[in-house]
Amino acid sequence: MADLPLNHPPVLDVRNLSLDFRQVRAVRNVSFRAPRQSIFGLVGSDGAGKSSVLRMIAGMIRPSAGAMDINGLDAAGRRRELKHFIGYMPQRFGLYPDLTVEENMDFFMDVFSVPRGERKKRKEKYLGFSNLLPFADRLAGNLSGGMKQKLGLACVLVHEPGLLILDEPTNGVDPVSRREFWDILQNMKKAGMTLLVSTAYLDEGEKCDRLALMHAGVILEQNAPGVLRGDHPSLEAAIVARLREADEEIAHDTFAL
Repeated sequence: MADLPLNHPPVLDVRNLSLDFRQVRAVRNVSFRAPRQSIFGLVGSDGAGKSSVLRMIAGMIRPSAGAMDINGLDAAGRRRELKHFIGYMPQRFGLYPDLTVEENMDFFMDVFSVPRGERKKRKEKYLGFSNLLPFADRLAGNLSGGMKQKLGLACVLVHEPGLLILDEPTNGVDPVSRREFWDILQNMKKAGMTLLVSTAYLDEGEKCDRLALMHAGVILEQNAPGVLRGDHPSLEAAIVARLREADEEIAHDTFAL
């Protein structure tokens, strides 16, 4: 995948973002920029701080320190204006299992105040995009794990955000559904969207334009996947080696105390 120039106007500019939780600094001085029409990935193990970073950017929790601009606006003071620019899909997205696929779409179009004249077109567009049109009358509770994730994505997309934030969207999904889901994300990027995606699957980092490796609340490295891979046989091998190195540094610092 071609690397995007770093001087490309960023949709997201995060500067020294930190989060304190019960007297513990859970996220420390996280900084990165996501250019327009790109996929920026956050990769790391559970507990690395990925979800906390995404929740701060989505406006779900308030940072303890730092700043960020979203689409050129200061996120701290312009959240109301940014509400419809951001789409956020948490790990446990709130589908209604006793509603059909179509009824879930209708509900979220109500939530996002999608104009009545746009609804039929958008429903067909995003259910078609997600290959869910044949299942419009099926109860969401009867969908497979992969299909539920696709429906969650379609519901997030109904207000057509410019920045889409996805927290481990393929977690627990079978390999075929994972591949199909990433095909959808690549198509969203081609359509002009900027995506911020976290994942614990190291191989998915290859599908991003730019990647940040998080560990223990900090970003250890960030660059294009090919640069991060370096001389290692795979990106996964490079990430595992860097995480092992970071753990050794932490152990050494702890012992020195």
